[in-house]
Amino acid sequence: MFIGGTWRAASGGGTFAVRDPSTGAVLAEVADATPEDGIAALDAAVAAQDAWASTAPRERSDIMRRAFDLVREHEDDLAALMSLEMGKPLAESRGEVTYGGEFLRWFSEEAVRIGGDYRTNPEGTGRGIVLKRPVGPVYAITPWNFPLAMATRKIGPALAAGCTVVVKPADLTPLTTLFLVELFRRAGLPDGVLNVVPASDAKGLSEPIIADRRLRKLTFTGSTPVGSALLKQAADNVLKTSMELGGNAPLIVFDDADLDTAVDAAMLAKFRNVGEACTAANRFFVQKGIADAFVAALTEKVRALRIGRGTEDGTTMGPLIDDRAVDKTAGLVDDAVERGAELVVGGSRVDRPGTFYEPTVLDQVRPGSDILTTEIFGPVVSITRFATEDEGIRLANDTEFGLVAYAFTADLRRGQRLAERLETGMIGLNTGVVSNAAFPFGGVKSSGLGREGSHEGIEEYLESVYVLTPDPFAA
Repeated sequence: MFIGGTWRAASGGGTFAVRDPSTGAVLAEVADATPEDGIAALDAAVAAQDAWASTAPRERSDIMRRAFDLVREHEDDLAALMSLEMGKPLAESRGEVTYGGEFLRWFSEEAVRIGGDYRTNPEGTGRGIVLKRPVGPVYAITPWNFPLAMATRKIGPALAAGCTVVVKPADLTPLTTLFLVELFRRAGLPDGVLNVVPASDAKGLSEPIIADRRLRKLTFTGSTPVGSALLKQAADNVLKTSMELGGNAPLIVFDDADLDTAVDAAMLAKFRNVGEACTAANRFFVQKGIADAFVAALTEKVRALRIGRGTEDGTTMGPLIDDRAVDKTAGLVDDAVERGAELVVGGSRVDRPGTFYEPTVLDQVRPGSDILTTEIFGPVVSITRFATEDEGIRLANDTEFGLVAYAFTADLRRGQRLAERLETGMIGLNTGVVSNAAFPFGGVKSSGLGREGSHEGIEEYLESVYVLTPDPFAA
């Protein structure tokens, strides 16, 4: 773990194993942080907070830009680590290095653009000044599925705003974050500004940190039930929070869609990261006039996916993260088939070492199937056919979640209607990937609070201070 600018063992001497999901082999033993280690990390962040907040924005920006350059320089190292500990193919890992690095570049540029306001009050009796200042020490809890990007998406705006940070990476994939903090150290980040505490007991580590009144911000990416529990804990000290939670993304294909575009985009929206993404398309709603052609074309591409270890040449789909993920995926598929869905391709575990599941297409999925209400987090296409635009929108909105939706149509007016009627924070219109550091990432309903990326992202780590001064022209 990394606390106060130094690498150290856990105070209890414990470690936990990080495994390759492709083989089950142990990759490394990592220090297992105790609650005392968590508080030590917060101590370091608190001690560094005032100096970092008063550091010139240009200096903060330059350090972050150097970190971005180091991420690019070590692209192959970071990609290899991600493929080993998470399982995704190297090509996708390199894509994540590019994507994750962009949050450092973007927020290095935003660091020097933190604004404020100055205006006359409506009565004309004074002048109002609005200042922006960092909220204070941040606790960031990151998931295992995008171990670099989910870290930089939180660390980037926090550092740019002048906040210090304690990061708890997922215990399944801590190695990438540990390497990232080393790159920040090489970039010249002052001691204590960024601390990383891996732990096998997330709850035990997090509770005392969140309960500590010195902490002022909690940011989390993960499941909605865990996010809800964290919000309840954060309420005691009225912490500023941002939550990027679960998704159940609809992908809607209308009769007038370009078939090739829709199929290619659907492959990205579903099978990128083995389907283990909050933005993954879960529920496919295909209009009846194009449904047969869409299912046939998509199935052909699914059959061509090559399963294997992420580090192997030619692999296009790696393993799921662990046995629990395989069991969950299999259970959802079995339930859908038992309720009347047609199994077009796949539908089974892969008989080889590691935690693999076949890429799967289900057609004619019936109402009431668990797969329609559960975030799959696996390589399964679940297709329901619909007749009218209104029916497609109703089906898409029939979920507690609202992170992202995908829609394919040649009708611009329909696209505009969808933008106003779909209950979601993001929409991919005729495209299967929406994530970009320059635009606000986040959802509505049970998919979370706040936005990451864009100029909105840094506001999550700032607070406004209003100062009223007398009218300078008053007698």
